[in-house]
Amino acid sequence: MKSKTFKKDKVNIITLGCSKNMVDSEVLSGQLQANEIEVVHESGKKDHNIVIVNTCGFIEKAKEESVNTILDQVALKQKGRIDKVYVTGCLSHRYRDDLEKEIPEVDAWFGTMELPLILKQFEADYQSELIGERLLATPQHYAYVKISEGCNRTCAFCAIPLMRGNHISRSIPDIVKEAETLVKRGVKEIMLIAQELTYYGLDIYKKRMLADLLKELSDVKGLEWIRLHYAYPHKFPLEILEVMRDRDNICNYLDMPLQHASDHMLKAMKRNITRGEMEELILAIRQKVPGICLRTTLIAGFPGETEEDVEAVKIFLQQQRFDRVGIFTYSHEEGTSAYGLEDNITDVDKERRAQEIMEVQQEISYELNQQKLGQVYKTLIDKKEAGRYLGRTEFDSVEVDNEVIIHTEKKLAIGQFYDVRITKAYDYDLEGKVL
Repeated sequence: MKSKTFKKDKVNIITLGCSKNMVDSEVLSGQLQANEIEVVHESGKKDHNIVIVNTCGFIEKAKEESVNTILDQVALKQKGRIDKVYVTGCLSHRYRDDLEKEIPEVDAWFGTMELPLILKQFEADYQSELIGERLLATPQHYAYVKISEGCNRTCAFCAIPLMRGNHISRSIPDIVKEAETLVKRGVKEIMLIAQELTYYGLDIYKKRMLADLLKELSDVKGLEWIRLHYAYPHKFPLEILEVMRDRDNICNYLDMPLQHASDHMLKAMKRNITRGEMEELILAIRQKVPGICLRTTLIAGFPGETEEDVEAVKIFLQQQRFDRVGIFTYSHEEGTSAYGLEDNITDVDKERRAQEIMEVQQEISYELNQQKLGQVYKTLIDKKEAGRYLGRTEFDSVEVDNEVIIHTEKKLAIGQFYDVRITKAYDYDLEGKVL
């Protein structure tokens, strides 16, 4: 008679949505690993028996992708290819009661702040001393660092506070310790992320402390690039610009979502700022940090938006000439204050408006890239793909911005910096030669 053998659990984590979700998955991975549980990110080997889906619930398209991913994993469970399916993240937090009824095959559902409860499923304990000890889902030379959780803003379109709660800052010592740990593991660049970077510190230090945090982080030896994502324009702390200008390892790069440029829309969106105030802020930023790369994101199709409002956005882009622009079409989300408004613009018109706005930005991006011809930039090599190397300058963040394409017979080291002269420029990418 054969004795029954028990295979050790192996967990595969699938992450959907934003970089903040990715950090949550990395932290969960580190905790599982510390409890001697084998874990991988989005493995294609299919040698795992447990899946954790970290979902996004931000807008309708993201919710659909999350639900479809859960259903795919449930189907694998029903075929006997995996044993358990757990679901966490924003969608699970927001719609848990409904999802439990609709997809009963899922073994357990968790909210955004329930990491210890997930670990209990594995008879594991949360280890608070593991600051920065996470299993990176990114290449080893860059990482995202979350400096706060949640948001206190009440933007009419945004459901994030419903899923992530109020703003909670992490302490400066904890963030610095995490950065030091990451650098020891080979990380060269950290991207600071939060729902609102510029609110940092108000809750625990009673004043905005992003400038102080940046000073501390820029002193971390071996940290070559620090990049700022998601700054809110209202009550923007201008003192961070002086730190950015004076510290070589803080990238001259700022991601500041503005969402619209029509005063009518900005008021409806509850953005607490006017177009004129945004223009004054942009001017001040560019004066304090000459050559800074400004990235923004916009929303097309918010309830009540007119064709005149769309034209106002186009004119604003032509005047301000942002280096990088992203755009979302409006998603009518339950629980937001905009949900009480009539979603009166068709999906076709939302997409058309977004496309028209991006066509304006495409021309601007092409013109700005042409100015880079012949210039030499410090470039971080991210990967080799299809026989060519792909890198980024300090003016480009991962996945959303320009890449520098390098054709060379030389062997370049992934995760290392090279001086690259730009030889060709396109709408959104550059080509160059290593010096």
